[in-house]
Amino acid sequence: MFFKTVQQAKRFFIILIGFTLLLLGVLMLVTPGPGWAAIFGGLALLAAEFVWARRLLNHLKAQGVKIRDAVFNANKEKNASAEPRP
Repeated sequence: MFFKTVQQAKRFFIILIGFTLLLLGVLMLVTPGPGWAAIFGGLALLAAEFVWARRLLNHLKAQGVKIRDAVFNANKEKNASAEPRP
């Protein structure tokens, strides 16, 4: 075995599972399945080991918050204008 410590083996398997989830997530974007959930899961695992994955995950989270706020604000404005006024 080429692992000298348990920590090296653990790191190897976390990286392997992270990249596998990331690859499966990208594949599931064009096939049925929870592609975005798998991508976020893979990035979360990889973020423990790689700075680029942490930055990308933080960027995707920030974009998700912006989209959520835009959608909910649009729905509030739409519902407010649709209500009859006394």
